[in-house]
Amino acid sequence: MISLTPGRTLSILLLAACQLMITSCSKRVWPETSPASIESPAERKKLNEFMDAGVEKPLNTGSTTADEVINTARKYLGVPHCMGGKTMKCIDCSGLLAVVFASHGMQLPHNSEEQARYGKIIAERKNLKNGDLVFFIKTYNTSRFITHSSIYLGEKKFIHTSTSLGVTITSLDDPWWTGKYLFGTRIFH
Repeated sequence: MISLTPGRTLSILLLAACQLMITSCSKRVWPETSPASIESPAERKKLNEFMDAGVEKPLNTGSTTADEVINTARKYLGVPHCMGGKTMKCIDCSGLLAVVFASHGMQLPHNSEEQARYGKIIAERKNLKNGDLVFFIKTYNTSRFITHSSIYLGEKKFIHTSTSLGVTITSLDDPWWTGKYLFGTRIFH
C-alpha cells in the first residue's frame, strides 16, 4: 500500500487538475455537436484522432490577401484532374491549394488532411469568409479521414478540383458536397 503524505496528496491533486485543464482546453477547438458528415462513432473517433494530432497551425500570409489567392486559383479553372498533379496540365485538389499558395510564398503540404491542420477552425458554414480553406470527408475510398480540400469564394461557393470536371466552382449547397462538409479553416485574418 502507498502511503500518502499531505505533500504527496497535494501533488497528485495538482497533477490531476492540470491534466483535466489540458484535456478540456484541447477540446475547446471543436463544438459539442459533430458536423453532419460525422455519422458514426468510428468517424467521431477519426475526427478526435485528427484533432489530437495537431490543428490550427499558423501560416504566414505576409501581405497576401484572400482575393489575390482566389484570383490565382481562378486561373486554373478547367484544368483537368489527375491524382498527384500540380501543374496546368493536370492537378488534384490538394495540389491546387499547394500550387496557388506557393505562388504567393506560402507553403502548404500536398495533402488535404495535412492542409486541414493550418488556420483557425471554422466549424459553422455560415461563418466562412472569402479565402478560407474548406475540407470534406468521404469523397473517395481511402484510409485518410479528410479527403478533399478547396478554397471558399463567398456566397456559398468554393473552388476545387473535381475528378469529372477538373478545377471548377461548386455550391456548398450541392447535396453531394453538403453531406461531406467537415469544416473550414481561416488562414487570412
